[in-house]
Order: sequence, then structure tokens, then C-alpha cells
Amino acid sequence: MAVKHKAPEKIRTVKPSGKREENFFELVFEVARQIPKGRVTSYGAIASCLGTKSSARMVGWAMNGAHRVKPKVPAHRVVNRNGLLTGKHHFSPPGLMEKLLKKEGIKVKDDQVLDFEKLFWDPAKALGF
Repeated sequence: MAVKHKAPEKIRTVKPSGKREENFFELVFEVARQIPKGRVTSYGAIASCLGTKSSARMVGWAMNGAHRVKPKVPAHRVVNRNGLLTGKHHFSPPGLMEKLLKKEGIKVKDDQVLDFEKLFWDPAKALGF
């Protein structure tokens, strides 16, 4: 008699808005859209918020393509864990990331967010994860 095997259950993810079955980049974009103006977060903080602490580089890849996404994603508010504008080369022109941050009142010097700790927005805390 042949043994029937059940198909593995599909893993479901929940994004902060409660929608199901979104891919990782869409989850990243949803979190990034919630960063308040005048605040910044890090690639690692977004990854950690989504339960994938070691996926900071994947968050970076998502931010690299964020300019093609609708609704708009404020990728300029995502920096590295030290507050450095490591993603600035993916903006056109490269100075645009700093310009957008300064427009929101964020001071930047030598490609680093000044008062990074004060301006840091922790998505896990803010979104209740």
C-alpha cells in the first residue's frame, strides 16, 4: 500500500500592514515607508524587525531598487549601522541621498548622519514587533 505524503505547508509572512504572502523586498518597502520624516534607521534594524537579523545586505539590495517601486519608498532614510550613507551611490545623482536627508532637517557631515543615535528610528519598537 502506497503511503500518501502531505505537501509541506506554505510558510506565510505577515507584513506590518497585516497583508499576507508578500515577498521579502515588499516587506522591507512596507517597513521603510513607515520611517518618519526627519528620522533614519539601518539596514540591520529593518532586517531584525522582519525576523531575519542576518539579512541586512538583502535590505540593502531592496533599497537599491526602491526607486522603481510605487508607492514611493523613502530609501534615503535607511543608512548603515553607524549612520553612514553607504547607499548614496545608488541615488542619481549620488548627492541626492544627502540632499533629501538635509531637506528633512537631518544634518550630514562627511557622509555620516550627525546625532545618529538621537535620530535613529527602531522599527521593531515603533511597529510593536
